[in-house]
Amino acid sequence: MICRPPPPVTRRQALLGSLCAAGAGALRPAPSRAAIAAAPFQEVASGIFVRRGLDEDVTATNDDAIANIGFVIGKDAVAVIDPGGSLRDGQRLRAHISSVTRTPIRYVVMTHVHPDHIFGAGAFHHDHPQFVGHRKLPQAMAARGEYYTRRLEETLGNGRAGPIVVPTRLVQSEDDIDLGGGRVLHLRAHALAHSDCDLTVLDRQTATLFAGDLLFVERVPSLDGSLRGWLTELNSLKNEAAQRAVPGHGPVSVKWPQGSLDLERYLDGLLRETRQALKKGIDIEAAVTTVGQSERARWRLFDDYQGHNVTQAFKELEWEQ
Repeated sequence: MICRPPPPVTRRQALLGSLCAAGAGALRPAPSRAAIAAAPFQEVASGIFVRRGLDEDVTATNDDAIANIGFVIGKDAVAVIDPGGSLRDGQRLRAHISSVTRTPIRYVVMTHVHPDHIFGAGAFHHDHPQFVGHRKLPQAMAARGEYYTRRLEETLGNGRAGPIVVPTRLVQSEDDIDLGGGRVLHLRAHALAHSDCDLTVLDRQTATLFAGDLLFVERVPSLDGSLRGWLTELNSLKNEAAQRAVPGHGPVSVKWPQGSLDLERYLDGLLRETRQALKKGIDIEAAVTTVGQSERARWRLFDDYQGHNVTQAFKELEWEQ
């Protein structure tokens, strides 16, 4: 899907990164808000804290707390890396930061446009930080923001989605944020991949890469940009001087670049099998039910997203023929 409001089909298809595919997979019972609030932040490296998102789609009880979110503490400043999936999710994140450090929050980095990563930004307005994003993020927000808000509030309730917060600092290609004490975050704006506004963050001090949704682990990926572009950008991330990576979904950290192997296998298979289907003249409806089915047991929420991913891949690759 390109960066524009998708057609009003099902609610599950509406929220990219939260609700994409039409088929419903087996999900665990929705957790209580108390359980969500108690979800631990883990220190994955010195001064870097991450909370694992729930392996679910957004529900009325989970506050869209389904993406990995975190923060980095420097001597002079804190940088938030994705502020959460709703205003309440962002408020919990801010409260946790306050419990860990009195260092001011001066940066809120938004890795891409999907609601589960950035709709908590409004919780940080009173800190007066720089809101940082990809050069194309404002355009994506303008195209999708109102639609995302409406759809998210249909699930969470009126006023609970959180405001749309437009970035005040744009990363054209690369940029650095100095948090003090020798802690410099290197930001990189990527070409069309998972989305058209993917941003990654490398903490050079601990060799920790926040990969955003360029990296999914255990939870099936969601394609909203270019399949070929995603493989290219994922491969380029292997050149980063990182020892560990924080995925957008999955464990709080994985070894790098080893942690990308499952995603690469999935995307390579999606590319190969979609091309084969096109070559054989298989139509898109049949492709959705056949392409990539060998991956089904390897990923959570596979049935929720696979049809969407195959459809996106089919539309992209049919122009190769």
